[in-house]
Amino acid sequence: MKRQIILILVALSLAFGQMIAQTKDTTKGETEQREKFDPQRDPEKDLKAAVTLAAKSGQRIMLDVGGEWCIWCRKLDKFFQDNKDVSEFLHSNYIVVKVNWSKENKNEKFLGKYPTIKGYPHLFVLDGNGKFLHSQDTGELESGDHHDRDKVFTFLKKWAAKKDS
Repeated sequence: MKRQIILILVALSLAFGQMIAQTKDTTKGETEQREKFDPQRDPEKDLKAAVTLAAKSGQRIMLDVGGEWCIWCRKLDKFFQDNKDVSEFLHSNYIVVKVNWSKENKNEKFLGKYPTIKGYPHLFVLDGNGKFLHSQDTGELESGDHHDRDKVFTFLKKWAAKKDS
């Protein structure tokens, strides 16, 4: 009986925690329209799908590595929400693949194919065939407590596929 009561209390506290999180998001007047880092996703399948899309569109692929636990990962997502022109450039030139790194799933086999990551979020630029081109420490794209618009835009422009004129 005690065990059942404890399980019920744990379930209620988890549900209550989720309600509080949802309330916090809505009380700020923000609608969170961002793709989250999902420990259940298979980055191999996601990359394969991205390669298919990139082959048709001529875009590069950007692996965005991080987790929901990471404040800077959420700040980078917010940066793209707030800077529509930078976001439009990103999405017109790159297929973005979110790759989770967390206690639940470090995706070690997948990430082992790329250079070592020293901090999160971390960006990898791949060509349209999925070939590694560049590893980007996003700390270099920051100024103080935020991402620097000019630094981020310069990075995106530098690694975007060259368009035929």
